[in-house]
Amino acid sequence: MARMIVFLMALALTIADAARAQTDPVFPPGSRVGLVPPQGFATGKAFKGFADVEKNAMIMITELPASAYPALEERIADDQLQKQGITVESRETLTLPTGPAFLVAGRQEAGGITFRRWVLFGSTPELTVVVSAQVPESAEASYPEVTIRAALATFVVRAKAPPEEQLGSLPFTVGDLAGFRLVRVLPGNAALLTDGPNDGVEIAEQPLVLISVGRGAPGSAATERDRFARGVLAETPGIKELRLTRSEPLRIGGQQGHEILADAKDVKTGTDVVVAQWLRFGASGHLRMTGMARKDQWTPLYPRMRTIRDGLDPR
Repeated sequence: MARMIVFLMALALTIADAARAQTDPVFPPGSRVGLVPPQGFATGKAFKGFADVEKNAMIMITELPASAYPALEERIADDQLQKQGITVESRETLTLPTGPAFLVAGRQEAGGITFRRWVLFGSTPELTVVVSAQVPESAEASYPEVTIRAALATFVVRAKAPPEEQLGSLPFTVGDLAGFRLVRVLPGNAALLTDGPNDGVEIAEQPLVLISVGRGAPGSAATERDRFARGVLAETPGIKELRLTRSEPLRIGGQQGHEILADAKDVKTGTDVVVAQWLRFGASGHLRMTGMARKDQWTPLYPRMRTIRDGLDPR
């Protein structure tokens, strides 16, 4: 009897775990927004969302500032959808646990295929969430409207995606943060690091490191790379009165690169700062790392920034 009781308890726990697995939200890597996808959908590999690749069905997640919701609700949403070629058929107001929301449904033709489209605009205290789904008419039996609507309405927002997930969405790897911490990521493009308690990074208060990818690469001549690097540095926001102290070619990770060191002033406060820029050139683009800090903080920070630089690699 005792063995039977233990078996039944284990079976109950297994069933409960299976039920939770079907109802727990799934967060795409690096996303603060997750939801319970319909059975058959897997996490997207090149976008924030989910997909059934075989049936050409997708759910895409976009995160916007919380302040964006009122304008979307009033007028922008329908206009933007129509510009995308979506014929809007219905619009309804919803009340979700996260806050007010509205759902727009319609159809769209693309590549000779007619899709059913649903776009949920949800408001939360932290974000405006746009969850967009598309299902080909040929797959509506597998993913009927009630299934898609139910999935969209399950979206939730977590406080922050783990740093490793956020960095995983970038076209480069960061081998060593050198004591810096990740503040935010622009998926597919850039990462902002700092050393200090504030997420609203001000150069006069905390050092920052910005790592990004960009289009364009100079020719192989050293003079061309130098001119290109100076042009990129000149576009750096937040600083003024830039004065170069060093500009020279440098191999980084076995590739051609360029290093610039410069003195400057913070635009807001006039504080003396030092700027370091490293460019690593590829065939048609470049990997850029820019470090900035107050001049009186610079000496111990420079080797730490070089440690970050040396740990960067394109994916």
